[in-house]
Amino acid sequence: MSRPTTTAAQRTAAIGRHLMSTSASSSSSNKAAPDEAPVLFESHGAVRTYVLNRPKKLNALNEPMLNLLRPQIEEWSQGELAKVIVGRGVGRAFCAGGDVESVVRYASDPETRPKAIDFFHREFEMDYILAAVPKPYVCVMDGITMGGGVGLAVNAQFRIATEKTVFAMPETKIGYSPDVGASYFLSRVDGEIGTYLGLTGTTITGRAVFEHGFATHFVESRRVPALLEHLAALENPTYQRINDLIEEARSEREPDEPSAAIIGAKREALDSAFSHNTVEKIVATLTEIAQSHKDEEVRQWATNTLEELNNRSPTSLKVALAAIRRGKQMNLLDALQMEMNIATAFCNGVTPDFKTGVSAVLVDKIKERPNWSPSHLQDVKDSEILQNFFSEYTPEKGTAPRLTPPPYLTDANKLADPMQYALPTEAEIRSMVDGSHKASGATEITLDELLAKFDSLRKGKSGVREKILEVVQRKCAFEDDRHMDKRWLKWKH
Repeated sequence: MSRPTTTAAQRTAAIGRHLMSTSASSSSSNKAAPDEAPVLFESHGAVRTYVLNRPKKLNALNEPMLNLLRPQIEEWSQGELAKVIVGRGVGRAFCAGGDVESVVRYASDPETRPKAIDFFHREFEMDYILAAVPKPYVCVMDGITMGGGVGLAVNAQFRIATEKTVFAMPETKIGYSPDVGASYFLSRVDGEIGTYLGLTGTTITGRAVFEHGFATHFVESRRVPALLEHLAALENPTYQRINDLIEEARSEREPDEPSAAIIGAKREALDSAFSHNTVEKIVATLTEIAQSHKDEEVRQWATNTLEELNNRSPTSLKVALAAIRRGKQMNLLDALQMEMNIATAFCNGVTPDFKTGVSAVLVDKIKERPNWSPSHLQDVKDSEILQNFFSEYTPEKGTAPRLTPPPYLTDANKLADPMQYALPTEAEIRSMVDGSHKASGATEITLDELLAKFDSLRKGKSGVREKILEVVQRKCAFEDDRHMDKRWLKWKH
């Protein structure tokens, strides 16, 4: 799609705004004074940066922040001066989520309920705009990145995790369901990691965020400022040059550094348990693993996971699982629209659990299990979940707002692959093993050949070797070929 033309007067006005933004923020962005705007905007060379600036609230998204973000991001998206967009946060969070306390307060009163629904509507459109922005987008997840913060970050072409990154979609803890595109991205990471994180709300940290595909790169926090300076100095910031620059700042795993990723036998158990399409079957498989798995560590993990699921809203668990399964077959815009319909149902009080959860967890901060209603999985009817959350509220019925992204954005079915610069996925590794990958060149391959192929494809990217070795250990068997004196890899499942 051709980009709208910009007149000389518009360019002059844009330059003036960028210069004012730079001068205002450059002297104070590190101080984050309480009276400053909740979002700052910076200009450095061809780079335009938004800085979330509510550190005392862990940069949680609220209405004033959305009011500031969207027009500026749209101006940068269409303008000629901005070549790269960067997102980051002040303090110990990138963004800890959305302002759900205000949302629940608005939703509780029929007169103000439209404001609650409008918040989700605007937030989800902002998430889509950032995912579809027609120029490189780099998001620095240097700190807490949860819920609404994940929505701003997870579909960026370049997503940087650091040792400070704490990543989660914790919505089931508060009687809600993962949103901001979660049904799209949680359903596309390897195996059932996304289903597990979406239902339990468990956090993953640091390098594991990169190793599981939610970040494309891992860089030590202390190196980020210099990296952003080097990015601003690029004269021609193409996607490949940006990738190469971030890769140069990478932090390799130390030999004695423990892995925080879910791997090995625990990962096999996770994929087995969370592969089911009902929460009841997930619980049944976890119960069996907790009782009879030969590995004590895996048994303990299953026991802990059962306890986590028991503490979550049963209604939220069923809504979340249904959404993740449906989202796998959708493009991002359709997934966000489904989540908009679900959010509208929650705001209309289809279940009391959203209000109950926010009050218990965020307001009263109780440690006990909230008083969910219904309280048990068996009392939550699947037919009612489908009717109330997936059928009753839709734009077609006039009962939920329709997401309407700006027309200049890329077609929803042609968005860039958010995994392009990440570690290879299990599906990609499998295609190389079974010979269906376009770069395989053969129907049989050895481990050394597999490693060499991906080293070439990913241009020596950090973490590729470790990822392949872990996947091969779980998913492949070796077949000896005495005639050729080789050991071929065979995919087991």
